[in-house]
This record gives sequence, structure tokens and C-alpha cells, in this order.
Amino acid sequence: MADESNAGPVAAAVATDAEVKAPTAKKRRSPRPQKAASEPGQSKAPAAKRRAYTEQEKSEKLRLIATQVSDGSTLKDAIKSAGISEQTYYHWKGAAKPVEQKDTKSAKPLPAGDELADLVQLEEENQRLRKLLAEKLRAENAELRKRLGLD
Repeated sequence: MADESNAGPVAAAVATDAEVKAPTAKKRRSPRPQKAASEPGQSKAPAAKRRAYTEQEKSEKLRLIATQVSDGSTLKDAIKSAGISEQTYYHWKGAAKPVEQKDTKSAKPLPAGDELADLVQLEEENQRLRKLLAEKLRAENAELRKRLGLD
């Protein structure tokens, strides 16, 4: 009979769990309202049209941005005041850069011999200046040793 007395509370607990776990009906949502077809009376704001700039307009805007940045304005503010996006600015800047590089290279083509001669001359001058500096440092070092009485 001891088993029967223990089964009583367990059976009651199992019964309450069964009641709690009973499936409940799901809430039903009302169907979503369908998007209304555009009515002739309601006109949406037109999407921004893509603006095609000429090369001259692009270069003018890039120059304007450069001057504003040099005057102390931030790059973001300068780009916004020019009326273009950052992505457009960097795209234009990247497209304009190769053209500038081509212009600078074609303006002053230096023969390889001249460049090499200039380099050799600069290296000789560098060596001369290093020797001069070493002599001055030795002289100052010797003078300082005499003043301190180390010699």
C-alpha cells in the first residue's frame, strides 16, 4: 500500500502536466493587405534621374572639391557641396588620374642617360657633404674634449 500513497501525488502531477500541454488553437492573422495599384490621382515622387556630366563639368567639380579641401573644409563636406556622391567623386578621381600621369610623362620625357648622370652627380655630392659633416663633428668633438680636460 505504500506504493499507492506515493502514486497519488505523482499521478496528480502528471495529470496537471497533461492539461498544460494540451494543444491550443493557433492565432490566426488577418491576411496582409495587398499593395494598391498606383492610382492616377496618387503620384509618387519620381526616382532621381541619372545625371550625365561632361568631362569639363567633371573636372570643374573635382577642382572645386580640391580648392574647398585646401581651404580647410572636410572632403565629405566638399563633395556634398559639389552635389555628387563620394562614390562618384572617387570614380571620377580614379578616371582622371591616368590622364594626368600621361600628360606629365609626355611633357618632359627624360632620356635614361640624363637620369643616370643626375643620379651619379647627386651621389657624389652626397659623399662630399658626408665627409664635410664628419670633419666638423670630429673638430667639435676634439674641442669639447679639450674644454672638459679629457685629453
